[in-house]
Amino acid sequence: MTRVVQSVRNALSSSKESQNYQSIPNVDYAEDDANSLEEPPSEQGRQKIGAFEYTVFMLLGVAMLWSWNMFMACATYFQSRFAENEFILSNFQSMILGVSTSTNLAVMIYLSNRQSTANYPYRICTSLILNCVIFTILALSTVMFIVGSASYLVFVLISVFVAALSCGFSQNGVFAFVNRFGGIYTQAIMTGQGIAGVLPAIAQIASVLAIPQSKAAAGGASPKSAFAYFMTATCVSGLCLTLFMVLLARHDISINGKSQSAPLFPSDSDSEEDIGARRSVPLSDLFRKLKLTSFAIFYNFCITMMFPIFTQAILSVRPEGSGRAFQPDVFIPMAFLLWNVGDLSGRIFCGWERLTIKDPRWLAFWAVSRTAFVPLYFMCNIGGRGAVIDNDLFYWLVELGFGFTSGWVGSSCMMAAPNYVDEDEKEACGGFMGLCLVLGLTTGSILSFFVDTA
Repeated sequence: MTRVVQSVRNALSSSKESQNYQSIPNVDYAEDDANSLEEPPSEQGRQKIGAFEYTVFMLLGVAMLWSWNMFMACATYFQSRFAENEFILSNFQSMILGVSTSTNLAVMIYLSNRQSTANYPYRICTSLILNCVIFTILALSTVMFIVGSASYLVFVLISVFVAALSCGFSQNGVFAFVNRFGGIYTQAIMTGQGIAGVLPAIAQIASVLAIPQSKAAAGGASPKSAFAYFMTATCVSGLCLTLFMVLLARHDISINGKSQSAPLFPSDSDSEEDIGARRSVPLSDLFRKLKLTSFAIFYNFCITMMFPIFTQAILSVRPEGSGRAFQPDVFIPMAFLLWNVGDLSGRIFCGWERLTIKDPRWLAFWAVSRTAFVPLYFMCNIGGRGAVIDNDLFYWLVELGFGFTSGWVGSSCMMAAPNYVDEDEKEACGGFMGLCLVLGLTTGSILSFFVDTA
């Protein structure tokens, strides 16, 4: 009987080794530890967690997407600035989206192929400085640059280009740099991104409710509100830059790149040469090791980009006069808020190691399963044409569920990926996964134009 058990165990072990995904063990497991045959070892449950470091990475996640959310939150202000030109008024959001996604993707591809000379702390600082400069100028433009629609559109698109450039530097730098610190800090970044979606949505709803409905119906947006929005982005980036510099000083990491690969809590076996070494890792090698994981994060965020198209088109099923909360100017921002709350919840969910998805096959399965939310959106009250399930609660649950699964699957992908590459490939792995994430967003934004919600 003992020989039979041993034979089965050897067969399982052999099968496991033949898979494309092989985790890099961080500790030695006993031969008879059955769990070692079922899932990759994880650093999260064993590493020390620094509260300051977690906070800094969370704020870096906030800053990474805060700029994009500011452009979305100020859509009503841009509408007032472009009101005199019908063509620009109808197309400025598509122009902003096109410039942002194409620039971001190009920067990520370029930076992902420049690994051997990469200075990730420098890239992060560059991103934050660019944000501070461009959003200060944007804030001033709301009270100083009173020009025509065409001229202001050129200025806005240049600002979007710089902000997307900054975002590319941030995504490449932060996701690469954090992989020397540990998986839980990747979760902190993803949580910060979720917060960056929730806070602007809350601010937008508050600003709408602060205006009497009679004035809100007349249209227009306050330049003072837009000024405050843009200056908030400047303040967030400035705070992150200050705290990031403190983080570097606390761990003796130089901004010029020396010792920048040092782990947060190095082991006694790590020599200075090992810590500072970096080799260029071909993207093809990373893809070979991360086929399903990279596909999962690509598809996850590709399908996620469907939600803005539906959310801005779906209205309440309640008749007019049911209350301000069910009018489009509040109902639509409330739906965006619900999606972002779900997304943030999914990212926070991954703070518990047992609740993350570790197996690449399951990551791909859950990413593809999210496609089921698209027909659920079509069952809602798109454009006021009626809903299959005549209840706003159903729509709100769809928004929460779609948001939650986006945050949960996306964060799990970013946290799981480093377990399947060698130690000296972890920084490159972070940049590669960030590239797949951006590629998914870009592809999804293009496909969203073919979704008919008219």
